[in-house]
Formats: sequence, C-alpha cells, structure tokens
Amino acid sequence: MTFQRDISDPPLPDHATLGEWALFLDLDGTLIDLAPTPDSVVVPPDLIETLAVLEQTMSGALAIVSGRSLGVIDRLLAPLRLAAAAEHGAVIRAGAHDAAEAGGDMAVPASWRRQLRQLAQQWPGALVEEKPNGIAVHYRANPALEEMVSTALAAMVAGDSSFEVLPAAMAREIRHRDANKGAGLQRLMRRMPFAARRPLFIGDDVTDEDAIAAAQALGGIGLRVPDHFGGAPARVRAWLCELAGRG
Repeated sequence: MTFQRDISDPPLPDHATLGEWALFLDLDGTLIDLAPTPDSVVVPPDLIETLAVLEQTMSGALAIVSGRSLGVIDRLLAPLRLAAAAEHGAVIRAGAHDAAEAGGDMAVPASWRRQLRQLAQQWPGALVEEKPNGIAVHYRANPALEEMVSTALAAMVAGDSSFEVLPAAMAREIRHRDANKGAGLQRLMRRMPFAARRPLFIGDDVTDEDAIAAAQALGGIGLRVPDHFGGAPARVRAWLCELAGRG
C-alpha cells in the first residue's frame, strides 16, 4: 500500500542532494498515530519498509528522536534497527550496529517512582509509563486528571532543580533537565554518518521544540506536524514514502 502526498505538504528535498541531509524523526504523533495507551499504538508495515529504504539511501543518516525508551523503539520498528536519541536524548545510538550510550546519570530517583505508582492507584484511568531514566503519567483515558497529575509531579520535583516536569499530549513526564531532544540531535550530529550534513527534523509536540530549534541552529529545518502536515501522521508517512521513491 502507498499513500498520496498532499500538495500542501512541505517540498521534498532534492534527491540529487539527499546525501547532504540527515533525517531525524519523532515517533508518536509524527510517524505513528496516537492511541489510548502507549502500548496500543499501531505501526503500519509500510512505514517500516519506507524507513528501511530511506536509511539505506541516506547511508544510515536517519534517526528516531523519541521520548520512548530504546527498547520500545526497537520493538515497535522491528525488525528494523535505526540510530536513535531515546528518552528525550538521555540515550543515543549513533548507528544500527552501535551500542547505546547514556548521557550521564539522568535517572529519576527510585523514591519518586514508588510515590508515583502509589499516587496512580488513586487516579482512575491514569497509566504510569516507566523508562530506564524517566517516568511518565498518561491520562488520555481521563483528561480530568490533568491538573491533579501536573500539580503532583511539580511538587515532586520542586526540591531538585536537576529535574523538570515535561508537558506532552495527555501526559506529564519527569525528566532530567539535561535530557532533551535538541541535545540528543546535537550529539548525533557530532557523529558519523550525521556529521557535516544538514539536519531535517519532524515532530508534533511541545517535547519536539528543542529538536526543531537545534536543527535550525545547525543550518537545517524543523517541521511541525500540526503546521506542515495538517496534524496527520499519515501525511508524514506519505511524504517520507515519496522521498524514498516508493510513491
């Protein structure tokens, strides 16, 4: 199955100069549609095929930049294995065959994790997503929890300036301040095969703004799904499909 790219979507990079670009892609809400829970997302098989073609065409200069853990990224895109900046840049992998590299001790304290698990039992519809470094609370099943969750997480990090509460789509996440998608993109851009290329980043959420700013600061482009693709991951997939020459 192929998708029809909308003529209002951003112009495609010239294939003759595709080797000058490095492609960085958010996952949820950008490549795949959001779902009621993080575990219920559906990854279209055509997307994996498109990413595989692009990764080969671009000599490996394609990376997933996501709040998801590296293990979950690999599971969702299996059997494909790509370069990545996972957990908002706390962990990077510069190439498919490289080992993961942590950016330092950025893990959320164990006491906070225990406290959040206990609090979530009092929040009907809340879902706690634990990651090696961070922890998120999703309330898509009960949007009325937004203020309660936000207040609780803000109080938790108030005594430690190393951490912050990150707003996301129907979720709030505690992360280390040094872990952001912009920093992850910058770390990858210092490594081969990304070095000396122009970064092109696509994201959909407030969590992606750091990566958009980083891409632009490095002479590249940052595209927002709501602004440039009508808020539709299907249009992002169609754009990538055509870029891969599969349209």
